[in-house]
Amino acid sequence: MSILSQSLRWLAFCTVAGHALASASADDANKSNNPLNPAPGLNFQDYYVPSLFDSDKHTNDFLLRGTLPVAPGLLPLPQLFRLTVPVSTRPAPDGGYSTALGDVNLFDIFLMGNKDVQLGIGPLLTMPTATHDELGTGKWQAGLAAVVVNPTPERLLGALVQWQHSFAGDNSRPNVNSATVQPFLIYNLPEGWYLRSTGIWNFNLNNGEGYIPAGFGAGKVWRDGKTVYNLYLEPQVTVWHDGAGQPHWTVLGGLNLTLGGL
Repeated sequence: MSILSQSLRWLAFCTVAGHALASASADDANKSNNPLNPAPGLNFQDYYVPSLFDSDKHTNDFLLRGTLPVAPGLLPLPQLFRLTVPVSTRPAPDGGYSTALGDVNLFDIFLMGNKDVQLGIGPLLTMPTATHDELGTGKWQAGLAAVVVNPTPERLLGALVQWQHSFAGDNSRPNVNSATVQPFLIYNLPEGWYLRSTGIWNFNLNNGEGYIPAGFGAGKVWRDGKTVYNLYLEPQVTVWHDGAGQPHWTVLGGLNLTLGGL
C-alpha cells in the first residue's frame, strides 16, 4: 500500500470518527499533546521510514507507550512515569528484515513550573530487551530527560530532550552516548483540529552522526465522556544528516488516548 493510500485511509478514519464522537476544545488538544499532562494515557505511534540515505532498505518502529502520574507522597513533587515498548523492523544480516521487540525505555519526570511555563526533569533507563542485534544496542543505558512546555489557547510550544549513556551490557557491542531533541509546535484550529510539527532530532555523540527532521502534519481531537482521543498524521523530511542509513523521510501516524478526564 502506498503512502498516499495510507494517508487517505487515515483522513477517512478521522472523518468517520468525527461523526461518532464529540469534537474537543483547544484546551483538550493542548493537554492531549502535552507530554507533561498529569493524566493516565495510552499512546500508539508508528514511524515508517520508506527511504534511507545510501540504502534501498526501509525501517519501521511501532511504539506502545503508557504514562502514569503519581501524586506527591514520599517525594514532594508530582511525578510522571512514561514507558515505551517498541516493535521495530530493520534490515537483517541475511538480506531480509527482522521485526520484533526493540529496546524498552522508561523515564520518571518530576513536574515543576506553573500554568504558563511547565517544566519537568528526571532519570531515564533504556533496557536491552531487543530480540535481534539489529533491533537494539545490546546495552543498558541511563541518563536524563527534560521537558519544557508553554501552552496558550492558540498553540502549544515546547521541547523534550533526552540524553543517555551505556553502563553495562554486551561487551562486543559499541558503547552508546546519544541525545535526542524533540521540539514540538501545536497550532490549534476550530472543532478540535490542529496543525503539528514534532520531528525528533537524533545525535550519536560518539561519532557525530545523526539527523534532523522537519515535520508538518495535522491531527484531530475528540471527547467521549472522560476519554479524549487524539488522531494525527505527520510526514517528516530530513533537512540535515551525517552518516549512512539515516532516514531520508518519515511518516508518523498515531493515536493518543487520555484516560480518566483532563
